Amino acid sequence: MKINYLIGDATNPHVDGDKIIVHICNDIGKWGKGFVLAISKRWKSPEKTYKEAFSGLSKPSLGEVQFIPVEPDIYIANIIGQSGIRSPKSNSPAPIRYDAVRTGLTVVAEFALKHNASVHMPRIGCGLAGGSWEEIEPIIEQTLIQANIPTTVYDFN
Repeated sequence: MKINYLIGDATNPHVDGDKIIVHICNDIGKWGKGFVLAISKRWKSPEKTYKEAFSGLSKPSLGEVQFIPVEPDIYIANIIGQSGIRSPKSNSPAPIRYDAVRTGLTVVAEFALKHNASVHMPRIGCGLAGGSWEEIEPIIEQTLIQANIPTTVYDFN
């Protein structure tokens, strides 16, 4: 099995069965730029769940995953895989945390196997999080593909 690459919208997978749409979130409760805008345009509950988690005393930490059902056969997986945020003009290191992405994708793999679900995502961690696809792709292969989970990565056109 290999990663399936498609041109299209990761928020609108066209396959049968349960589907998990995966994306990366930061660990400080900021939601409002990047792929999350496409998610919020279609469904309100992933943003609400994420923000509510950061309003309490116990906040999600790196590597944790929130699974939010948004349709009878679609879940959103908010992976906390980014430490803080970085301004575009900053010279600070990229906020992506590859170990947290690996931990989160391992949790996604367990959930996918339990629900017999396929996984769909943009090139996670490579936008605002500042990650490298050359680092992310092997993590996806080791966590999802080796577990024989059908995985599609979408490049938006």
